[in-house]
Amino acid sequence: MGESTGGDWPVHLRVQCRPRWPLSWPGATPDGLRRRRGQLLERLIGVDEQLVLVRAAPAGAGNVLLGAWATSQDAATEAIGRMRFVLGVDDDLRAFHERFRWDPWLGRGLRNDPGLRVPRHPRPFEALAWAICEQLIDFPRATAIQRRIIARLGRRCDRSDLRDAPTAAAIASSSTALLESCDLSPSRSRTLVRVARLIVRRGLDLEQSAPEHGWETLRSIPGVGAWTIEMLALRGQGRLDQLPAGDLNLLKLVGRRASGDPHARAGEEEVREAFAPYAPYQGLAACYAMRLSSSSRPVRSPARAGTRRSSPSRPPVAA
Repeated sequence: MGESTGGDWPVHLRVQCRPRWPLSWPGATPDGLRRRRGQLLERLIGVDEQLVLVRAAPAGAGNVLLGAWATSQDAATEAIGRMRFVLGVDDDLRAFHERFRWDPWLGRGLRNDPGLRVPRHPRPFEALAWAICEQLIDFPRATAIQRRIIARLGRRCDRSDLRDAPTAAAIASSSTALLESCDLSPSRSRTLVRVARLIVRRGLDLEQSAPEHGWETLRSIPGVGAWTIEMLALRGQGRLDQLPAGDLNLLKLVGRRASGDPHARAGEEEVREAFAPYAPYQGLAACYAMRLSSSSRPVRSPARAGTRRSSPSRPPVAA
């Protein structure tokens, strides 16, 4: 069950920074982990055994103010660093925008919203776990499953009434039956537990600067395919060169664009070929492509961003 954590926060750290590239202010996340009140964002981030409350808000003149409440200075500093990663304040996207600002396909999107970021998770495991939950189902159902898992396995902060995402250790020590009770399918429950146990028992580091070896290790687990690894890399490890080419949204988008047939679907290799000219920013380019696609036609169904077999109004990179 999720642990309730309260008590005092003796450390309050405030940091003001200026994004290296203009930033469009994000909103809350559907899983409930990040809350937005006006322009204020709140997120609970676990640092080892500690819970840190992090808040972020625009500070005028393009600056961002970050605050962390924690039980130690080190935990507060790390949590602020993770929130900087989530927001993308340290991403210098000048080269991408200068190169593709007038691109026939994506240029209009870059000019209209230069501050768009690929939504991210503060820890790679969170991105990996949510990608597994989102395989082959629609986004509203995946979000409901994620919320149930958070309620069962995420730690709660009494002061903020927020929860953090379940850690790999929490899921590794749980049963597949518990995950199935959250409506996660038996096969994906087994996959998620196996992934968590592999990470815990082997000490697999998903945060290293060259994560390719970890990707190969994870691919050895049944149920972990290219799309899942690409979502981990893009959302959890900041790899803008990674493209979730198997996402149905991208298959449809590239198929329509290539043939003019609104019902056409491309293959995964065709999707990779379509975004190859945008290297090393294929993941960000896909984000803009899906944003343009959703804004150019009526939205007929709820957003289903990020699911392996879904049709979101946002790109396959929602946090």
